[in-house]
Amino acid sequence: MAKLDINSKLKLNSGYEIPILGYGVYQTPSDVAEDVTDHAIKSGYRHVDSATVYRNEEPSAKGMLRSGVPREQLFFTSKVPPKDVNYDGAKKCVDESLKKTGLNYIDLYLLHAPYGGKEGRLGAWQALVEKVEEGKQQPKEKAGVLSVNQVELHPWLARPDIVEWCEKRGVVLEAYSPLVRSQRMEDPLLAPLSKKYNKTPAQILLRWGLQKQFVILPKSVTPKRIEENKEIYDFELSKDDMESLNTKQYSPSAWDPTKSPLSQ
Repeated sequence: MAKLDINSKLKLNSGYEIPILGYGVYQTPSDVAEDVTDHAIKSGYRHVDSATVYRNEEPSAKGMLRSGVPREQLFFTSKVPPKDVNYDGAKKCVDESLKKTGLNYIDLYLLHAPYGGKEGRLGAWQALVEKVEEGKQQPKEKAGVLSVNQVELHPWLARPDIVEWCEKRGVVLEAYSPLVRSQRMEDPLLAPLSKKYNKTPAQILLRWGLQKQFVILPKSVTPKRIEENKEIYDFELSKDDMESLNTKQYSPSAWDPTKSPLSQ
């Protein structure tokens, strides 16, 4: 595996590149989002993962830009909320995100959940394709190309079925809840690795995600932890240690959208 650093990126099927380390702002209050996102960017992050339903797109984008890092070096994600997974809804959401953030384009716009039924999902997809063609997403790159799938991924939900499907098609996997919402920090699997590598359990989990070649999206509003979550490039888990984290469990830390009926 090529040596990774905080500037490492993955090439998408669209031709675009995505930073492997992202800063997640799920449940980050809007009144602190600007400051903590600014801190993340100043700490070296270049990728911010927001969403319409997070209600913090505007302050997160402001914080991202506040550091003075050139826009072309930054990557901003938002998402079409479940209730708007249809053609008109998706178009409206992109326009509203652009207005709220003041950005000229959104780097990645996802369908937040597999809802809307087949017709709604296809309509929302078409709307996003048209926005790419208008230059509102991934400027000058290919539109209508499946490039990213964001799902919950960690040692207790490694999803080999989804991973295999995506890898065969060159689809980059983004790992949300890579820290298992802090539910597993005392797990006995992590303690010996934390001691061996002199790293926190959180850093072990994030390094696991990196070595799986996932885009990882750790979230914190604590400056010290924001900084700690990026200190994962000065060690590498051995093959045996990676295997020790192969729990074969199926334990989502929250909801599991992959169980949603396709007709929903």
